[in-house]
Amino acid sequence: MLNYEDKIKNLSTLKELEELRVEIFGKKGVLAEKFSKLKTLSKEEKKRVAKELNEIKERLLFLLNEKRAFLEDKELKERMKKEAIDVTLFDGKSESGALHPIFSMIDKAVDFFISMGFSIEEGPLIEEEFYNFEALNLPKYHPAREMQDTFFLKDGKLLRTQTSPVQIRVMQKQKPPIKLISPGAVFRRDYDLTHTPMFHQIEGLVVDKEGKVSFSNLKYILEEFLRYIFGDVKIRFRPSFFPFTEPSAEVDISCIFCNGEGCRVCKKTGWLEVLGAGMVDPNVFEAVGYKNVSGYAFGMGIERLAMLYYRVPDLRTMFEGDLRLLEQFK
Repeated sequence: MLNYEDKIKNLSTLKELEELRVEIFGKKGVLAEKFSKLKTLSKEEKKRVAKELNEIKERLLFLLNEKRAFLEDKELKERMKKEAIDVTLFDGKSESGALHPIFSMIDKAVDFFISMGFSIEEGPLIEEEFYNFEALNLPKYHPAREMQDTFFLKDGKLLRTQTSPVQIRVMQKQKPPIKLISPGAVFRRDYDLTHTPMFHQIEGLVVDKEGKVSFSNLKYILEEFLRYIFGDVKIRFRPSFFPFTEPSAEVDISCIFCNGEGCRVCKKTGWLEVLGAGMVDPNVFEAVGYKNVSGYAFGMGIERLAMLYYRVPDLRTMFEGDLRLLEQFK
């Protein structure tokens, strides 16, 4: 069996070691064969030979385990050497990232309104119907509720469809004067070129004693804001309807793609709709217990502004994480 000791010493791989282990200790191995012959020996010889075989077995097992530990350590070191990374190969340069265009637009808008004395207010994403609808002059079964494609949850909860509920919550806690904007995510069941299930809005509210806030004040603020974002554009106010404002208006800018001459983007009209606004409806003030006040409110979709500002044709690309698009905003 000394021959096997030499074989173990000369092993160079774990595969060779396993093959030799089976040859020695397998069911049909050398030791099994020798142990099977014990039954042919006399009682005295059987005792002596069995002792010798057990000593040989223990010796070879020890040598195999010792060799296995050596080969495993050797293979590990070779693999680590092969997979090692030379950190000195890197020159330390790294490309800087940038804000996502949506959040960049939010920051740009917030900066403007802060400079105009507006505060920033936030509220919960999961709302109650009272704040999202009823306090905003949208009672149960009001047809305008159907326009918002709401995600309803259990126990009368819902994912807010607008950031206007923030205005209600603030008015419940604070007396006029109020001058705030409420940026944040909102949710509606819609998905196409210009709509996604989750998007962002900035809504504004100004409230003061009756007679101190007028439509002229609203018009001035929005015209200043739109020129701050889009530069020297024409602006128009069109009569419209919103349940929570009266009178209400849609606000358009001259098409930034064709300078108002008419193109595919503006559907040959020369105008692009960008936001809605109006004087706060008295029913809204009644819902929060306000009396003898006046105010205006406005709301805009951040994705809509970002699409126009950055010339992005499909709203869905804003949420796909495509580096070909995002790398353009560094």
